[in-house]
Amino acid sequence: MALLVPGYSPSFKKPPELLRLRRKRTRNHGAAVSSPPELPEPAPRRAALAAGLPLRPFPVAVGRGGAGGPATARRNPFARLDNRPWAAAEPPDGPPGGQQEALGPFLDSHQENDLLWEETLPERQTVTQLPQTPHIVFSDSDIPSSENTELPVDWSIKTRLLFTSSQPFTWAEHLKAQEEAQGLIQHCRATEVTLPQSIQDPKLSTELRCAFQQSLIYWLHPAFPWLPLFPRIGADRKMTGKTSPWSNDETLQQILMSDWSVSFTSLYNLLKTKLCPYFYVCTYQFTILFRAAGLAGSDVITALISPTTRGLREAMKNEGIEFSLPLIKEGGRKKRASGTSLEYGEEQAISDEDEEESFSWLEEMGVQDKIKKPDTLSIKLRKEKHEVQMDHRPESVVLVKGINTFTLLNFLMNCKSLVATSGPQAGLPPTILAPVAFRGATMQMLKARSVNVKTQALSGYKAQFSLEITGPVMPHSLHSVTMLLRSSQSGAFCVGLYPHEPTAVFNICLPKDKVPDKEAVHKELANCGLHHKTLEQLSQIPSLGKSSLRNVEMRDYVYNWTS
Repeated sequence: MALLVPGYSPSFKKPPELLRLRRKRTRNHGAAVSSPPELPEPAPRRAALAAGLPLRPFPVAVGRGGAGGPATARRNPFARLDNRPWAAAEPPDGPPGGQQEALGPFLDSHQENDLLWEETLPERQTVTQLPQTPHIVFSDSDIPSSENTELPVDWSIKTRLLFTSSQPFTWAEHLKAQEEAQGLIQHCRATEVTLPQSIQDPKLSTELRCAFQQSLIYWLHPAFPWLPLFPRIGADRKMTGKTSPWSNDETLQQILMSDWSVSFTSLYNLLKTKLCPYFYVCTYQFTILFRAAGLAGSDVITALISPTTRGLREAMKNEGIEFSLPLIKEGGRKKRASGTSLEYGEEQAISDEDEEESFSWLEEMGVQDKIKKPDTLSIKLRKEKHEVQMDHRPESVVLVKGINTFTLLNFLMNCKSLVATSGPQAGLPPTILAPVAFRGATMQMLKARSVNVKTQALSGYKAQFSLEITGPVMPHSLHSVTMLLRSSQSGAFCVGLYPHEPTAVFNICLPKDKVPDKEAVHKELANCGLHHKTLEQLSQIPSLGKSSLRNVEMRDYVYNWTS
């Protein structure tokens, strides 16, 4: 047939014959497994053997199992050259010789837990990398800044506190009606509660539970239960869709602002007479912190505004409010803006003199006519550009001191830009937060809830207890709660703090004209409604700068913190 069909190849085989040949080859290969031929070792393996690396035996044959017995497992081509199986009594990657000798007693004392280490540790983790179980793990770039028995003063408003401890917080929930009422009375009467250093059974301590209720109280104006009134900066999304009957009613807006002005004036008078230590005014654009004389190392009333804009600063200048920008330096000195000390003509004359001095060197060289000088308008625009660049930034914080705070009070009550004219916050007066009662204020409570969870530890699972506090947490509340947990948790707890970022800059150190006497300050502010230890902390000079506390850990009654 091959002679009759031209182009026919004698080696051509039909598909059934080809399959038959493959079956024969498989059977022959399975029969020859008992005496496999020696395969040449690959070049990388020979190089590794020459370098002295311990390698496992090279597979002599590859099969799928047949009549001759089980086949050798095929080597993974993506594995390392030294991926030999570990011995049962050998750790995965033992430490070097020096570390092995140093860890000898550690391993001997924990031999009974060897199986547990192998189950819980990652596959390639060394003995020196055993997981620890501290309350807070600080990274290399987030090292605790200091250790002390007291925390530094933090003037930022917190939106959330998350406490964790190895002891339960069940004492902080389900207060009895009598305990809740007693806590409210203690707050209104400014009763100081002194607890022992450690409480054996916090759940049975009525004094502790009443003091905890007392520490959660703050005062607010205005108050609308269906609206979140803090924070106000960036709160449009949360307020969208909420009922606001005043947004299109000018008469109602005037009534709200009139009521707000009465409350604001009442609180400022309390601050001036040192019956209120501090308070906050929160608008939709900026936040103001008013502090009484004697606090934060200042002997006069101070007001910090952050963030600000060039328009706001110009409006304050036009109203004759003297202020300074503590974080802006010009010519090696802190920049000071004034609406009364320098009139516009004097400022213009000074700027003209500076411009003439800056171009005097051109006249000395005789090329003043050949080089085009920038005109006055371009110079002014360049200066304004630098002022606008710091708007809405922490560096734009403004400091007002002394009698100028009263001028600021009148300015704010008459400032039209204090209230939004459009959007979800249209017509809504600013939020006032204070630690003491004032005219038109509403008593509010921070929300607290405790949660019990299980966390993985070296010996199984460990109970971890947490206490979450949400709301506008002011400085006095933070200090009061930490004092209570110091006793209830036996001096061992951690807390994560979540500040309202625009208020973090309130921790800057102010320029000091005169350092007030601490004893005189405590005596004058004795009736401000705060615990004497809280008042002592608030009278400290701020040291956190533009940052605020982020993590705090207490161990053996000693604080570690990061900012």
